[in-house]
Amino acid sequence: MLPPSRQDYVSISLAGAGAGSYNNSKQWRRQSCWRKWKQLSRLQRSLILCVLVLLFICGIASYPTVTEHIRGLADKELDSDDDDTILKPFLPQVMPESFKLVPVPLPEQPTQRKLSNRRGPPVLQNRLHRRGNISDPTLHEEKSADRKKGEDKGVISWRGAVIDTEQATKGTKDMENKDEPPANPEAKPSEESVAVWLEAVREAFRHAWRGYKDFAWGHDELRPISKSYSEWFGLGLTLIDALDTMWIMGLKEEFEEAKAWVASELSFNRNVDVNLFESTIRILGGLLSTYHLTGDTLFLDKAKDIGSRLMPAFNTPSKIPYSDVNIGKGTAHPPRWTSDSTVAEVTSIQLEFRELSRLTQEPQYQASVAEIMQQVHKLDGKLDGLVPMFINTNSGQFTHQGIYTLGARADSYYEYLLKQWIQGGRKEDQLLEDYLQAMEGVKKNMLQKSSPNGLTFVGELSHGQFSPKMDHLVCFLPGTLALGAHFGLPADHMELAKELMETCYQMYVQMETGLSPEIVHFNMHQGSVRDIEVKLADRHNLLRPETVESLFYLYRFTKDHKYRQWGWEVLQNFNKYTKVSSGGFTSINNVRDPEYPSPRDKMESFFLGETLKYLYLLFSDEPDLISLDHYVFNTEAHPLPIWPASA
Repeated sequence: MLPPSRQDYVSISLAGAGAGSYNNSKQWRRQSCWRKWKQLSRLQRSLILCVLVLLFICGIASYPTVTEHIRGLADKELDSDDDDTILKPFLPQVMPESFKLVPVPLPEQPTQRKLSNRRGPPVLQNRLHRRGNISDPTLHEEKSADRKKGEDKGVISWRGAVIDTEQATKGTKDMENKDEPPANPEAKPSEESVAVWLEAVREAFRHAWRGYKDFAWGHDELRPISKSYSEWFGLGLTLIDALDTMWIMGLKEEFEEAKAWVASELSFNRNVDVNLFESTIRILGGLLSTYHLTGDTLFLDKAKDIGSRLMPAFNTPSKIPYSDVNIGKGTAHPPRWTSDSTVAEVTSIQLEFRELSRLTQEPQYQASVAEIMQQVHKLDGKLDGLVPMFINTNSGQFTHQGIYTLGARADSYYEYLLKQWIQGGRKEDQLLEDYLQAMEGVKKNMLQKSSPNGLTFVGELSHGQFSPKMDHLVCFLPGTLALGAHFGLPADHMELAKELMETCYQMYVQMETGLSPEIVHFNMHQGSVRDIEVKLADRHNLLRPETVESLFYLYRFTKDHKYRQWGWEVLQNFNKYTKVSSGGFTSINNVRDPEYPSPRDKMESFFLGETLKYLYLLFSDEPDLISLDHYVFNTEAHPLPIWPASA
């Protein structure tokens, strides 16, 4: 038997085991690296740090190039005929008008972000429409075949969507062949050009109406990309807002189908909270205007109904109305987060309630809104006629004093000072005095010029500090100033109107899409390269009307044809960057990116009620089509009659 094998190994024991032994831990490695770093000379350490800093700077500088390269690779992948695209998200887009979107499945839409502006609902309740918005699973299987089928027909992939470059939305290509601007923008356009422009506005309205009718009929607002709708009050806001626009444009078929809905479906006996200001200017104003244009008492009866249901808002300790009314229960309340109302809201309901009193011979409507103007007239806290943005419904006093703007929350206060004076036959001197004082306050405190081109703009004041910030909403001011000058106010108001009109136009043409952002900041420092800067959060465009509104007034009073040319440019850019091929127009997130303006999937009711209406009136050569000597427009572009001298 062999002896058992022995294990051949050597055992070595080190003294102090466990006291500082190397075990490859992170702590040991950090100490080791630090020791080596400290052993380097100061010169070596400095050189290494310099190299690291240079590498960091080069990395930052090359980042845009790298991302563009990656984006280009991604686009190439989307252009390929490879059918393995399951994980590639579909981004619903607004295409340039020369492109036609081939339907593909839509993902569930994200919750819309709350917007802090005077003309947008605080909370939108989104519901998918039952027709036309359900994704078809077979489209995934057909996508590759469609792409291959259209290879020879100009079908391409653009940002994840399939586009047919040979087809355009109806009528737009023919119009493009006729819309070359004249060599001199101030030259009178031909009769043929004007006819084309008018028809282009009508076609834009029909296209918007088609989307609303197909996907949002009877609801408040269209979501054109998802082919669905948003509810705010549930009262058919877009339809009511567009009634008088259809009548003015002569769209009889569309008007009659909308009228039938008002007659059979519109009911205000609903347990719903509505905003006093928005429902007054859009619903009450729209119904009153349509009654005056058509003579149909259906609209007057509906106006009486909504007007009476809004009256509980005035039951406050100060007689300054609450912001919200439940038109079914007859109750009213301030917003959940404050007892304040905005000054613009409580002082921009007067035209409508005054007219309702005149038509019904019921004085309580006019008395309630007159009380507000009298109180605001007497309040402390103004600066040279300029008012703060908020007023308390309990105390009746201004709050958040020291901040003055002609933008959101204060804008239409100034507009309605002048327009009430005009509506009432220019007899109410207190309104005129407040308006003139405020315009002098604007010139004294808010008017500045930009650098390098000296654009005149209206900024803001915050506790004595001037800010070169100007909302697109402020572009109502050129038209208001021109309207006042037309009725005999100082001639320098018209000169200022022209200067501000140029500035508002530049807010469009200096953007890459030719559409204005919501807010701009003007450069005032000598040596500035450009006059206008736009912050990232302010680059959205909501299809607002203020600039084309002022273009309409300026053209009516000066007959300078450049204003019509400017309006035509704006309409073309709306068509190019906001028109959705399946129907409707959408607000966009980024006016600085013509390749991807980032659609918001929402068409505000004022696009049909105001923007397209003012464009149509701008291009019309009929001087009696809503004569400004006989009508005054409310802040939602609904014309109401100027009262006769005996009224």
